[in-house]
Amino acid sequence: MMDHKYDTAIQIKNLPTGIPVFRPLPQPRWPYPYRLDINTVLGDETELLHDKMSFHMLGDTGSLRHSDFQSVVANTLNNQSNKILTANKSPAFLYHLGDIVYNHGEASAYPKQFLQPYENYEAPIFAIPGNHDGDINPDSPISYQSLAPFMEVFCGTERRTIDFGEGSRRQSMMQPNVYWTLETPLVRFIGLYSNIPKHGWIGEEQREWFIEELRYAKQHAEEQAVIVCIHHAPFSADTNHGSSKPMIEFLEGAFAEADMKPDAVFSGHVHNYQRFSRVYGDGTIVPFIVAGAGGYVDLHTIADRDDPSFEAFPVENGHAKLEAFCDDHFGFLKMAVEKTSEGLTLFGEYYMIPKDAIGKEKVEPELFERFEFPLSRP
Repeated sequence: MMDHKYDTAIQIKNLPTGIPVFRPLPQPRWPYPYRLDINTVLGDETELLHDKMSFHMLGDTGSLRHSDFQSVVANTLNNQSNKILTANKSPAFLYHLGDIVYNHGEASAYPKQFLQPYENYEAPIFAIPGNHDGDINPDSPISYQSLAPFMEVFCGTERRTIDFGEGSRRQSMMQPNVYWTLETPLVRFIGLYSNIPKHGWIGEEQREWFIEELRYAKQHAEEQAVIVCIHHAPFSADTNHGSSKPMIEFLEGAFAEADMKPDAVFSGHVHNYQRFSRVYGDGTIVPFIVAGAGGYVDLHTIADRDDPSFEAFPVENGHAKLEAFCDDHFGFLKMAVEKTSEGLTLFGEYYMIPKDAIGKEKVEPELFERFEFPLSRP
């Protein structure tokens, strides 16, 4: 890490403020509390996930403008996916952190930006929406509601052919809502939808649901890791977005009210990789990880300390340290959770796509860093 770069979360000085624009949420497809057991999707293969489970994570894979690396990232993930979970090493699924399509969440964008690139990804793909997925194109010749195409692709009442898939073999997923919980043998993924404003917005109904999901997760924390996924990055040191004060306040308030902190928080929105250690006053450490370099044409750089446009973000009750970042390569996460006699451990590997990958028949991703967190339990 270069000395002149920030090693903590930042905020942009003199950021223009205005009335936040947000979109109403669609109706859930399944009843409250919006939970999906992965056994519903994987069936008997779920038995392979009780001792160790690996999975991909990334965000911001779409791009309306041409991006050479969009297909390269997708093809690299396709090569790592395998429907048969041999020795529990192949990723059981991909968890997408939002901004699947740009610049608006139109049905016409999904074939080229998502369905075709990930046609050969053999494992299931789950997702939370990003701000671009929820936005509406004012110039669209077809009238549509916010997130209606996302619901068609990811929130079906059953798995079926996607109407606007243009021949894609990938079937719709069965997620219950745009904010929802994925239940697996070793991990409980609580996915949030942070709407379309630059730094996110979450209403009271979703907040109440989130607090109840945290409380429920606390009851099962001995056998399941708890991972929170949210598109807008709470902590960031990038020059394009910076940290999201609304999302930090939302999460920290919910953690306090539920008396429950997750084991990790993952996000996209910022087009790079960052790993923060959020150290609380009581000594608890929660990794906050940004993985938004999934293919969108532009990457976001980490701010320089001597740039007067930025300043350190004031963190209450502890601090947030930027442990590692990669802002000049596209890439993705391969995560794993393993159960041993000593408890659960969260493992992570971040892979970079080589800059000279364009035009090569096969691309070998480069390991940027490997990390692990033993999950302490009371």
